[in-house]
Amino acid sequence: MTAEIPPIISVDDHVIEPPHLWHEWLPGRYREAGPRVVRAPYEMVPADGWPFRMAASGPETDWWVYEDLRYAVVVGMASAGRKPAEIGKEPVGYDQMRPGFYDPGARLADMDVNHVERSLCFPTFPRFCGQTFYEAKDKELALACVHAYNNWMVEEWCGDSGGRLIPLCLIPLWDIEFAAAEVRRNAARGVRAVAFSELPAKLGLPSLHDARRPWDPLLRACEETATVVCMHIGSSSQFLTTSADAPTSVRIAITAVNSQMAMADWLLSGVLARFPALKVAFSESQIGWMPYLFERVDRVWRMGNAASGLPPEITEPPSSYVAGRVYGCFFEDDFGLASRHAIGVDQITFESDYPHQDTTWPNTRAYAEQAMKDIPAADVERIVRTNAIRMLELPPSLAG
Repeated sequence: MTAEIPPIISVDDHVIEPPHLWHEWLPGRYREAGPRVVRAPYEMVPADGWPFRMAASGPETDWWVYEDLRYAVVVGMASAGRKPAEIGKEPVGYDQMRPGFYDPGARLADMDVNHVERSLCFPTFPRFCGQTFYEAKDKELALACVHAYNNWMVEEWCGDSGGRLIPLCLIPLWDIEFAAAEVRRNAARGVRAVAFSELPAKLGLPSLHDARRPWDPLLRACEETATVVCMHIGSSSQFLTTSADAPTSVRIAITAVNSQMAMADWLLSGVLARFPALKVAFSESQIGWMPYLFERVDRVWRMGNAASGLPPEITEPPSSYVAGRVYGCFFEDDFGLASRHAIGVDQITFESDYPHQDTTWPNTRAYAEQAMKDIPAADVERIVRTNAIRMLELPPSLAG
């Protein structure tokens, strides 16, 4: 017997930005210097790091050109519909992609195939929380690029989708006051999600523990506008691994360690106590590890060790700040589903991860039917749908 799966709301998918984005959405004075796509050769690089680079000759692909950056999409980031044996380390051009990767109309058709009603999409060229623009030299141009991306996201990517495509916006990470203003600007037009780094200190930014509390203006803006702080794995621009010679499979297997470290920051920094209505989401984090971390941080708090440096504002067990506010997200995690009551059923959200190599597309419903076959229908409804509605303050159903 399989579970009956209601229309899915996926809180973690991805968009490959179309080549025209910054050319059309940047103000005219910035367009020549803004990100643009060119066709050029590439060569594979037999070393650690990005597996290919622009070359003088060889096979061609599409490259994003921005300041000194030359970026092409690796096939693992744009692989929905490919067989596993076809997913290597080479780049993939737009002529090799499904139109649903970058075209909103085609995306909706691919969502229909997958029983996905609504979808929240993270960026690709800007990276998961806009690190590309944070690292840019010309910050005036970078700020304009962030604004242009957000305008495109709201008006073009999501604008004609009838609410099926849910906007997720970027912030200028290098200027917290500007970031807070951008949250408020987008919230005024209905945006309820912003991308942030899982481990900002790894990017050279202040941590959540910084005694100066530099992130407070941003966090206050998010709390006051009911904007969810969404942290995708890899939004610290790095993944842990065990050794220099460990294969990529090791890094892939332990990616959720980043989310575990990030959640420890949020639960032990005092931020959730200072901002009692703030909501955070750990995107593509999987969920099976969450009960142990809740147990562990609560024990650290109960011990009250003077050397632990616990902020005085944490007056309750850290896990008490989770309900209704801290969300995990999974695409395939049977153990996590079995542990749903230890996590809190209301804190679990679902995704398809389209079009990445981990995507369950076009079989997301089939996975859910099998994995949730022994779960009560009310819990299934919450996990695949209503928790996302509550988290993002979405309408319960789509008009028309």
